Amino acid sequence: MAAVTPETVTAQDQQSDLEDQRLREWIVAQAEKRGNAVVRVPADDHGAGYAFTVCAWAMHGVPEAVVVGLPGELAPVLLDAYVDRAAAGEKFECGVLYDNFFDGVPVTFEKVAQGHYPEFFGSAFLVYPEGDFPALQIIVPTPDGHWPWQQAAPEGFAAWQPVLTVSGKPESWTPGVNGP
Repeated sequence: MAAVTPETVTAQDQQSDLEDQRLREWIVAQAEKRGNAVVRVPADDHGAGYAFTVCAWAMHGVPEAVVVGLPGELAPVLLDAYVDRAAAGEKFECGVLYDNFFDGVPVTFEKVAQGHYPEFFGSAFLVYPEGDFPALQIIVPTPDGHWPWQQAAPEGFAAWQPVLTVSGKPESWTPGVNGP
């Protein structure tokens, strides 16, 4: 085992700072070119993959968005469509079904609790160091129309697509009453 010295810590910090700088530059370049950046995080032993926007708030004044558990190639398409539509003035309300993102599969929205920001919007802190941005989760049901909070949802679906609120359930609406 190598000894940790002030020199090795400094070298590690410099490498980390350089990686952060490169990532921030990529995010800003994507946002300037496309209107927002989409960062994808693959699934691992701890959970499903997810993708999130960065710079939607800075460039358009619309909440950043995250989608969890959607296949990797679909997540950026959904997030880009959300940013494009929101930037054009469309308002998205939590608990309302939107049928026109995917053919035949509705989506809904929920506010993301700030306690989830570090995990699900980590590199967004390169743009918003204080974490001062609003965020929405786009929630997608199973192909048969089951939502993560429903008892009829497949086993493990709620863990694969967690609801990023304090309670882990929708909080902006009541499922089955004034939302899906």
